[in-house]
Amino acid sequence: MIYYVDAKAFRDGDGSKERPFKHIGDAAAIAVAGDEVLVANGIYRETVTPRNAGTKEAPIVYKSMEKLGAVITGAEKISGWEKLDGDVWTVRVNNGIFADYNPYTTRVFGDWYFSHNIRHTGAVFLNDTMMYECDSLEDCKKGEPHPCAWNLEEASYLWFTEQDEKTNETILYANFRGLDPNKENVEILVRRNCFMPDENGINYITVSGFNINKAATTWAPPAAYQDGMIGPHWSKGWIIEDCEIYGSRCCGISLGKYLDPENDMYFTVRKVKSPTQMERDAVCRGQYHGWLKENIGHHIIRRCHIHHCEQTGIVGRMGGVFSTIEDCHIHHICNSQQLGGAETAGIKLHAAIDVTIRRNHIHDNIMGIWLDWEAQGARVTGNLMHHNCRPEGRAQADGAMFNTDVFVEVGHGPTLIDNNLLLSPVAITIPSEGIACVHNLVLGSFSLINSGVDSIINNQREPRYTPYHIRHRTEVAGFMTILHGDDRIYNNIFVQQYPITDATKTAADADYQAVGTAPFDIFPTYEEWYKPFAPDTDPDMGGLAEAHFGHLPVWVDGNVYLNGANIYKNEKHKLEDKDFNPEIAVVEKDGKYYLSGKLKAALKDFTDEMISTESLGLAFEPEQAFENPDGTPIIFDKDYFGNHRPITPAPGPFASYGDEDVLIML
Repeated sequence: MIYYVDAKAFRDGDGSKERPFKHIGDAAAIAVAGDEVLVANGIYRETVTPRNAGTKEAPIVYKSMEKLGAVITGAEKISGWEKLDGDVWTVRVNNGIFADYNPYTTRVFGDWYFSHNIRHTGAVFLNDTMMYECDSLEDCKKGEPHPCAWNLEEASYLWFTEQDEKTNETILYANFRGLDPNKENVEILVRRNCFMPDENGINYITVSGFNINKAATTWAPPAAYQDGMIGPHWSKGWIIEDCEIYGSRCCGISLGKYLDPENDMYFTVRKVKSPTQMERDAVCRGQYHGWLKENIGHHIIRRCHIHHCEQTGIVGRMGGVFSTIEDCHIHHICNSQQLGGAETAGIKLHAAIDVTIRRNHIHDNIMGIWLDWEAQGARVTGNLMHHNCRPEGRAQADGAMFNTDVFVEVGHGPTLIDNNLLLSPVAITIPSEGIACVHNLVLGSFSLINSGVDSIINNQREPRYTPYHIRHRTEVAGFMTILHGDDRIYNNIFVQQYPITDATKTAADADYQAVGTAPFDIFPTYEEWYKPFAPDTDPDMGGLAEAHFGHLPVWVDGNVYLNGANIYKNEKHKLEDKDFNPEIAVVEKDGKYYLSGKLKAALKDFTDEMISTESLGLAFEPEQAFENPDGTPIIFDKDYFGNHRPITPAPGPFASYGDEDVLIML
């Protein structure tokens, strides 16, 4: 069955081509497996709540008849503004429009939220740009931007809210800086979501070609229900493709967790368990609530343009397992610096088991990709990442996180980072183990090496035990603290691109500035590590405790070090040119991105050995190979573009290097 929807139809119909529905939600209430919902151009101010699931063979497909022509928004236009004082205008909104969810009384708060500023899930938009909430009417009148905001021009458009309980109204004040809001496009967030089921198990839905924007989403920490403007809500087999997604107060797309009332926002509500303990509880409770390979995940997000959301572009805890995120453009996430907490990035996933993140362009975010806990089998490959850092001169905001391209936190691996262009000042942050970095171009540092895991509480070390899993499954195989090490760093190009302005920083810091592999000097070689366990030693449990809890070995070889990048002391096959600056730059021309530089001159005739699943070995704790999600081996004979590498490949992300600028992203 094909159902038709047209916001411009004469009146509500029956979903036929001749008499289309006026609202997508009418079709979503009745569409079943195999049905298609075709949506005409127009603005749909509604929350679409799919009621029925599709099947793998017969998904339910929602499609904009013209790409990005159908707009689903959680905002409402608002007029009737009255001038109050100077550039500040005011308007009143009857709270009846909000039903049981008022974004202007609902605060952004919860577990892992660190900012002390009071911010609401609502917001005011001026000509599709989110204005900045401030703390008082007086601040609104002053019109001074917060100094930590990444875009100070945008941050000078301020709004403030308060309630009139006598009249049951929300009062909004906004500084429009000389503009007349009654002549501009001014909207306010009204609805919490745009396209999301409210029940679990609404499987196999395809959402294609929509503009999805502006929703009053809530803070989405990992042990809580996670909402977004669009998401599958604890189900399987969704495809979100060719959509533009922007303007979420918190998260754009959610591949997140179900609602578990006993564990939801546990720390914020009860406080009696440590945050790490409640996270372990959430993982184990998830098994009881159906967190199995057969039930959850396997989603595809492809060719989406995701931008200007204030917590994450894509968020997920456990619900995103076995998923693929590919060919997306993700940028300007968490730039206002109004929301401060540990769940902010272009992509922020907990338990990214067998998740593939490939061929994406990720830039100008507080972080690029953050894989937190259980990135077992995750692969970050063929991505262009740059400017994932604060603008020069901006201070770190209250509660805000540090900046990096890729952050893998307290995981046991195997996690693959290969064939990427990692061009931000901090490139790879790994307070983890079992990481393989292969054939990347790296202009930034490694950071949080042998750091960022355990705490000293009551004068004793409190290790952060995290789970690892049955290979290519969700079932927990065990828990272990992070021993650090067990990393493989092969065939990369390291360039000291950015100046070192603070020589006191070490690789244990999040903002370490020195590029290269010398931070791995603290880890043993395999031969050094294995010596206590050799067959001719006594099997003394107590005597081996020191070795059991010591650092794991690392393997570093075949890398190139330019312009002063530092080198792991045990690396044998390498190329170093301390004085050569290849002058790497990303250049945008007519919407296309090019890489300029002198890599060909730097590399000369230096070549490497081919890397494969076999040569990388097994990640220590899960005893799992660096392999494809289906268990088949990987040979790294394809480069960033998918071009074939020769038997003795060049280092870095490209199979070959020339003198011309290289087109790296359309």
